[in-house]
Amino acid sequence: MSSDRRRIHLIDEARGLSIILMVFYHAFFMLGYFFVIEFLAKAQVFFEPLQPVFACLFIFISGISSNLSRSNFKRGIRLLGIALGFTLVTAVILPRFDITGAEIYFGVLHLLSVSMLLYALLKKPLSKVPTTVGILVSLVLFALTYTVQKGSLLGFDLPDALYDLGFLAPLGFPGQGFYSADYFPLIPFVFVFFAGTFFGRLATSGKLPEWWYTQRCRPLAVVGGKTLIIYILHWPIIFLIGLIISLF
Repeated sequence: MSSDRRRIHLIDEARGLSIILMVFYHAFFMLGYFFVIEFLAKAQVFFEPLQPVFACLFIFISGISSNLSRSNFKRGIRLLGIALGFTLVTAVILPRFDITGAEIYFGVLHLLSVSMLLYALLKKPLSKVPTTVGILVSLVLFALTYTVQKGSLLGFDLPDALYDLGFLAPLGFPGQGFYSADYFPLIPFVFVFFAGTFFGRLATSGKLPEWWYTQRCRPLAVVGGKTLIIYILHWPIIFLIGLIISLF
């Protein structure tokens, strides 16, 4: 396969689309609720049912990309540092300026960083799992555990004790007092990431249809290659826009 074909352009474009949708959703949320712009608050409510869809797309693509990384361990550690920086700013620094409600304790960056580290540790045993089996099992586990963060599994209520332990919130057991403006616990979303890692085998080996490797929208592909920078910068930019609007 040529080096050009090895570039999976559809993934870049899908990643670009997902980060654009994420930026708009966060803009609606922050400008609508923190700066009380009513029509944006209504837009956020309207688009809220779609938020898990493009978030899962972003997570799935990150799993695919793990097949292209030389070191998922280093990648995960670096991203974890950035994620903890978000927690420091939103949960420690901003409240000192009476800005509350934006605290991020375990958001999508925390999820992705821990998922990368888990994949780095489990890559060898996971390599023995057939690709199709891995994808199907991961997606089934995601569907079965989707309600865990709401207190149930397969229609049965889980013990309250699991949710009383605050440190289990990252795992998927948030207590009644837990709040994170951006919350993506390991259960169930780590299974979306692992589904992506299995699917990535097909993508990186050239076994997908040719149109996966053909570029259609260069702007989306460019955005898709800068997702981390965009994610880091879009929060302060949106906040700054809100401050400027509030002056008028």
